Amino acid sequence: MALSVPKAPGVSSMLKDGARMFSGLDEAVFRNISACKEFAHSVRSAYGPNGMNKMVINHLEKQFVTSDAGTIIRELDVEHPAARLMVLASQMQEAEAGDGTNFVVILVGALLEEAEELLRLGVTTSEIVEGYEKALTKVLEILPELVCHEVKDCRDFGQVREAIRASIMSKQYGNEDFLAELIAKACISILPEKTTFNVDNIRVCKILGSGIQRSEVLHGMVFKRQVEGDITSQRDAKIALFSCPVDIIQTETKGTVLIKTADELKNFSRGEESLLEEQIKAIAATGAKVVVSGGKFGDMALHFMNKYGLMAVRLLSKFDLRRLCKAVNGTVLPRLTAPAAEELGYCDSVAVDEVGGTTVVVFRSEGSEGRIATVIIRGSTDNAMDDVERAIDDGVNNFKALTNDGRLLPGAGAVEVELSQRLAVFADTLPGLDQYAVRKFAAALEVFPKALAENTGVNSTEVLQALHLAHRGGAATQGFNLESDLPGTLDAKEAKIFDGYSTKVWALRNAVTAATTILKVDQIIMAKRAGGPKPRQAPGSDDEA
Repeated sequence: MALSVPKAPGVSSMLKDGARMFSGLDEAVFRNISACKEFAHSVRSAYGPNGMNKMVINHLEKQFVTSDAGTIIRELDVEHPAARLMVLASQMQEAEAGDGTNFVVILVGALLEEAEELLRLGVTTSEIVEGYEKALTKVLEILPELVCHEVKDCRDFGQVREAIRASIMSKQYGNEDFLAELIAKACISILPEKTTFNVDNIRVCKILGSGIQRSEVLHGMVFKRQVEGDITSQRDAKIALFSCPVDIIQTETKGTVLIKTADELKNFSRGEESLLEEQIKAIAATGAKVVVSGGKFGDMALHFMNKYGLMAVRLLSKFDLRRLCKAVNGTVLPRLTAPAAEELGYCDSVAVDEVGGTTVVVFRSEGSEGRIATVIIRGSTDNAMDDVERAIDDGVNNFKALTNDGRLLPGAGAVEVELSQRLAVFADTLPGLDQYAVRKFAAALEVFPKALAENTGVNSTEVLQALHLAHRGGAATQGFNLESDLPGTLDAKEAKIFDGYSTKVWALRNAVTAATTILKVDQIIMAKRAGGPKPRQAPGSDDEA
């Protein structure tokens, strides 16, 4: 008979065998801080225009080579619970602002690193959290004073291009002017008069070959497909959209047809053919010139479509079908019936084209009421095009932020240094122990100009010294000069290096929330995973068969 070993008293006595619990500063808080610091340091070297690339191979064995923190974080399978909170904060930033994910992770890591020193000196967690929250409130008060530029009109091409240029520079240094022009052109062309701008209305089509400079914007949609029938182009086309296959309709229940003679077989086949022909003839009679389907086109259906001069396009993705529906202002029908006049979409031209040896079907809308624009990216490798796509995604998200709030802050680390100095002055006015946390918050903000300098290969201490000296002299827009070999500064406003105001506000809020949440954890309880391997039974035990 197996000996029953009593469980130790405490929380572990309530949990299953194999559960683990960590508590206290050494076991829980410092463990969490150590994991978060390592995670932040790994993405810190990818910050800024000269950031290093990371090679990530995800759980599906797909390889990514990128400096985009959003992609790195999304593809890493982070398991540590505290680091997971950082990932969640960066994902929230991605959802709210679409940019600034690296900023959030780096700031959380820096805040926790500074908090660790205070904890070792005996400052309590609650005092640090209170100090960080006071510092955040003060920072959000100061930020409106640091606004150096504002986009008044989101339809002004020049203003928009200047505003989104810096965000693209951090991903595609050297191509920022060309890409900013493409994105500004695409976004302004589909900016609605009344409703809000939808990021999903800017599509990207990647076609291998040539170089980035051969990329272009097209008003409408592009699909890397070949048409199904013989007709390859239509002008002023009305479009019928179906989610079902364009073929002989299958019955809902199985049936058996008893055919005794050759005439009966002929009549049966002719009946199906005539029914399909009637359906396609009815579609053509509505004035439709193009039929788009989410299902397959049968051979008999294609024969009749060629006969009535209808162009056949098949889309494999239901999401592409929905987007095309929005682009042409049509309605997707679930059954093969003649669409009503209001259910038909309209496009100026639908044609098969060839771009760099790749056959594409182009739905082009040449009017001012275009609903969707497509950026055609050219590049020598898939990896290079993926990186350009991420830069375009950030640029489009920044444009959306501009439509909500056109205020801009000086970039290149200028805002962080100014906030750091003002917070240090604010900390002197506080009487309690939370003043130390406010000073540490100010020190944590200095990590951004440091990271920019280190990634460029310049002495970060000298850069920080030069920036503090300039800001004490009243030059609040002075930032780090990337193109200088020496630790130099430049006027970010004159150089047109801007950060979005709303993006910065969301990033600061998300980072402080994540850091304070991690600091408030004093116990980690890890329950035993279900479905794991069963423990081996000792010989002679009761359970042995």
